Amino acid sequence: MPKSASTRAVALDDSSKEIISQLQRDGRKSYAEIGKAVGLSEAAVRQRVSKLTDASIMQIVAVTDPAQLGFHRQAMIGIRVTGDARKVANTLKAIDQVDYLVLTTGRFDILAEIVCVDDHELREILHGSIRTIEGVADTETFTYLSLEKEHYDWGTR
Repeated sequence: MPKSASTRAVALDDSSKEIISQLQRDGRKSYAEIGKAVGLSEAAVRQRVSKLTDASIMQIVAVTDPAQLGFHRQAMIGIRVTGDARKVANTLKAIDQVDYLVLTTGRFDILAEIVCVDDHELREILHGSIRTIEGVADTETFTYLSLEKEHYDWGTR
């Protein structure tokens, strides 16, 4: 999650890290249940969760299966850039179908995950949007055949 100019630094002590771990395992767990697990009051957990979300350290969201919501095509697009990859990334951020975007090293400068209704929409995004961005030199599309593993409970360190 990108940090904004208004993001305040939040100290991540062991209790805050454990709150994050608890929510990664079950985002619907009540503050009272989390409080019992980490040794804090419900109010203290609520306050810490609020600080963690306000500081963009974490989000609490519903993770869905795109196919069951009508999005039958997912792909990772590897993008090679000439010039400043950050400028290209800023343009890519505006594309609704881009749900994950990272600057990287190696063969590609940018990786963008795309979630679309079908192959027609993927083609339109790829040829009509991504490849027309100034600075995009080349793309390689990795179409997802099936999602074999996805988890968000990697904990904290």
